[in-house]
Amino acid sequence: MLNYNHNYECITWFFALGCGHSSNGVTLILIQGIIHFMKIKLLITGGTIDKVYNELTGELEFDDSHLEKMLKRGRSTLDISSEILFLKDSLDMADEDRELILSKCLSSTEDKIVITHGTDTMVETAKLLGDQAKGKTIVLFGSMIPYSVNNSDALFNLGVALSAVQNKKQGVYIAMNGQIFDFDKVEKNKKLGIFQTRE
Repeated sequence: MLNYNHNYECITWFFALGCGHSSNGVTLILIQGIIHFMKIKLLITGGTIDKVYNELTGELEFDDSHLEKMLKRGRSTLDISSEILFLKDSLDMADEDRELILSKCLSSTEDKIVITHGTDTMVETAKLLGDQAKGKTIVLFGSMIPYSVNNSDALFNLGVALSAVQNKKQGVYIAMNGQIFDFDKVEKNKKLGIFQTRE
């Protein structure tokens, strides 16, 4: 028997562990448990991960987000609610863009949030969230190569970010290059094209 409680986002279940006979008939032994469903908010802001190659201009540009396709390709079964805030290169992001990201995190009913972001200023946004968005687990990620291009690191980084947001304690993190960094202990090494722990 299942009893779903929308307020607590869980299912209370009962099942018969076994039975025994008594003078009054059959006695059932019931065990009760609760299954909690984890909801994740996915905020999409652009970055290299969502760019596509324009054959006419030879440049990378934005068309639409690929995140829904990526989740399907990765065969994700997580309960994820996605929202496109904007599609921008992180070098073109202004203070109001970061304030919008912060506002969405603060107002989110989910306490586990994953954010796509361009790699050039990802650390800057992470610091803002780390200082002001308390009581939630927030993971930023992106890619060095667009998802639409062969040999992209996008799908791998998405998987790491989703794993991190489910398992890390409350705080703000960056998931890149197979590692999970604290927001205040990470930097992008532009010469090597990787994220690393800040000395």
